[in-house]
Amino acid sequence: MSTSVGARPAAERGRGLLDRVLAGVPTGENPLRHVRELPERAASPVPWPDWVPGSLRDAFARCGVESPWAHQVEAATHAREGRHVVIATGTASGKSLAYQAPVLSALCADRRATALYLSPTKALGADQLRSVGSLDVPEVRAASFDGDTPLPERDWVRAHSRWVFTNPDMLHRGILPAHAKWAHFFRRLAFVVVDECHGYRGVFGSHVALLLRRLRRVARKYGSDPVFVLASATVSDPASSASLLAGVPCEAVTADASPQGARTVALWEPPLLEALEGENGAPVRRSAGAETARILTDLVVEGARTLAFVRSRRGAELTALSARHALSEVDSSLPRRVAAYRAGFLPEERRALEKDLASGSLLGVASTNALELGVDIAGLDAVVVAGYPGTLASFWQQAGRAGRAGDGALVVFVAQDNPLDTYLVHNPSAMLDKPVEATVIDPANPYVLAPQLACAAAEMPLTDACLSSLGGQSARRVVEDLVADGVLRRRPTGWFWTSRERPHASVDIRGSGGEQVAVVESDSGRLLGTVNPGSACATVHPGAVYLHQGTSYVVDELDLEAGLAMVHREDPEWSTTPREQVDISVLSTESHRAFGGVTVNLGEVAVTSHVVGYLRRLPSGQVLDQVPLDLPKQTLHTRAVWYTLTEDLLAEAGVAHREVPGALHAAEHAAIGLLPLFASCDRWDIGGVSTAMHPDTGEATVFVHDGHPGGAGFADRGHAALVEWLTATRDAIAACECPSGCPSCVQSPKCGNGNEPLDKTAAVAVLDAVVRVVGSSKGEDSAA
Repeated sequence: MSTSVGARPAAERGRGLLDRVLAGVPTGENPLRHVRELPERAASPVPWPDWVPGSLRDAFARCGVESPWAHQVEAATHAREGRHVVIATGTASGKSLAYQAPVLSALCADRRATALYLSPTKALGADQLRSVGSLDVPEVRAASFDGDTPLPERDWVRAHSRWVFTNPDMLHRGILPAHAKWAHFFRRLAFVVVDECHGYRGVFGSHVALLLRRLRRVARKYGSDPVFVLASATVSDPASSASLLAGVPCEAVTADASPQGARTVALWEPPLLEALEGENGAPVRRSAGAETARILTDLVVEGARTLAFVRSRRGAELTALSARHALSEVDSSLPRRVAAYRAGFLPEERRALEKDLASGSLLGVASTNALELGVDIAGLDAVVVAGYPGTLASFWQQAGRAGRAGDGALVVFVAQDNPLDTYLVHNPSAMLDKPVEATVIDPANPYVLAPQLACAAAEMPLTDACLSSLGGQSARRVVEDLVADGVLRRRPTGWFWTSRERPHASVDIRGSGGEQVAVVESDSGRLLGTVNPGSACATVHPGAVYLHQGTSYVVDELDLEAGLAMVHREDPEWSTTPREQVDISVLSTESHRAFGGVTVNLGEVAVTSHVVGYLRRLPSGQVLDQVPLDLPKQTLHTRAVWYTLTEDLLAEAGVAHREVPGALHAAEHAAIGLLPLFASCDRWDIGGVSTAMHPDTGEATVFVHDGHPGGAGFADRGHAALVEWLTATRDAIAACECPSGCPSCVQSPKCGNGNEPLDKTAAVAVLDAVVRVVGSSKGEDSAA
């Protein structure tokens, strides 16, 4: 057994690991689609600024930081001089120091100053609190204030802590509603740190954007105007994204001056399996999880410290289990050097994992994206990413765990069986050369504005002046509706909350609002979690497999009126996928452009969905059966982008009348799969409908709509990038080597029509026609 990873020169090490992985590929298979060599980046250290006190410099030195990098000082200086700033650099680039230096310097200079830190997860907040604590700066009294903080300690934190570490949920439910108790803290609030801000997207990001505006409003009441310091992964246009999120103009620091080892990036497509058939006889690829387990095994045998990112908790555990089983046949000492990591690990478990990977006693870890946040692991020999993680920002954040200064490393992206992953491995520039996408949020969404404005009014009366920062004209329209509904009352000095009970507890900032459906274990009565009522039929229907903290449960009963889903613990070998039938009607058209045979539209729609059954599917992709369900229909008012085609254009494109339904259906499925490349969303955040003749348009129509009430900005992003989006959709379908359609191109895992009819060839013809007509014409606008 070879463990000579370190014997190769740095520039060759990543390629050498790839050669060893390829040596294990079965004869006749050729999964490698592209290889890119990323060069090493040297560090650019700079002296400490004069404003950083000597005691703080010494504290950083004790923790191993002798001198900062240039981007850290640039961001820290912006904050020190009172400018709001976002630092958007790669994994392990030391973003923490960029806010620790100005915050701790200010707290040392003014013994009454305070600061607030926000992170999307409690685990990350705990790690950052521990990092500040290790500096041992006197009189800072940094402390956590979250759902795990014991009640007696909360009073101490309010009274004495000068740097409070919390999360948006606790800020929303526990701090802002009780701002009078925090008056001392808010009066001297100098900084607000928003960590991992690229994670605030969609509905959750829209809620957090308004939450930060509520925070600024409360701070101003007590006489403070804090500087916002945001930390982000590398994203496109971070200044605009951060400014929209925080509600203040932000400077951007993007030039990463930290060292990065050379990396070999390989794009990998598992082969089609002849022995298995999927739905409607479609070919099935070897699963990304199984392929990742094999790659992980080969890398561990070579002694390479490897991290494999898998999309689900169960998938991560199965990947680790498969690798351990394969390793047991090679060397009985190797299986114990592979572990699984998931959300819910205790801090000491995360610390042990970091230590074991750093020392080399642990060689392989299969993890969900929970490891993106809150764990200090970098400089590994290899990273394997099983399936596109949702955004390019997440991909590069995961890939950034590989490579140390002076050392080469390997990054392997393993495509899952879906259109987006198929497109990426056949169009490597879309992953490796394209600017990272901007985050998508819509603070003006009335379904988000209404509960947020109700919370703001309950904290203190709304005024004309504050409505400008809380949404402008959109906020005024929503306030008028709240007054009409009796939620707010208009008085000469503003709008007042009318109820004795505050609304905060009923406002779910991570969902779409409304009372949540509780998931309860039948035997113990233990609350496992909650799901949005709008998604309950699709996620916790009877028979659904529900995952919680890596444990599988099966749903026994769903009572929508009571808001309860009862489950029992069971670990079946299959997963479940809901099947929905969907109808759509146009409520209003905001944008309508005609291109001679094609129209492109954006507006509001009503989507009526009906979960009619679910598939039971094995990890291999094989479908066991389809189980019918009897559940109520649900209607969603949201936003959509849609395009229409005339009969003449379809005929000109060579699409026969009988082929139109299958062509549009296939194009719709693939477009849903590709939209996440252009908008920071998951395919489960969006939906679609296609029809050969829609009653509201009178023509063949394809709709793609947001899956959240009021929309989340995804359809708008698709509308803005329609030609590029549909071109990528066409290329993904054409690149797939299957004969007539499969999950890698035009089949959808959530299709309520059993993926019928689908016409792969005609879909390419339809998309070619739309892209040709729209791309070559400016179009004519008409009044909506």
